[in-house]
Amino acid sequence: MASNDPPPVLLRLALWAGVAYFCCMAVAHFFGLKYPLLFVYYDVPFYAYQDKIISFAVVAYVCLFANAALHRIAVPAAIVALGVTVLGLSSVNVSDALGSVLDGRSTRVYWMQTGLIAGYFALLLGLYVAGERASRHSR
Repeated sequence: MASNDPPPVLLRLALWAGVAYFCCMAVAHFFGLKYPLLFVYYDVPFYAYQDKIISFAVVAYVCLFANAALHRIAVPAAIVALGVTVLGLSSVNVSDALGSVLDGRSTRVYWMQTGLIAGYFALLLGLYVAGERASRHSR
């Protein structure tokens, strides 16, 4: 399989699901729709201008994941970006800055959302590795 070929079907579907998810996240941030999963830190103080900036940045994920769904060579970059996101969210979850606005409330809901995103990362990684193995064995 050439590197410019699309990824295997299941991986491609999973990547398109990411495109849909990130589109919804961008819309939620742009309009300030604070729903869990689309807005990880949905119940903390925020500035509307920051969320508009986040919405534009999330469009980069949309483009990255769409490119990966079309071209297998781009899949590792999408997976790495998502992995860094999980690490970044984890860092925020344990930060003093987050703790200072929670007034003693638990971070459990943020960890649950981070865990779901980590699960999506693991799914993509597993599907990618399986596809690469299958590709090597079919040569």
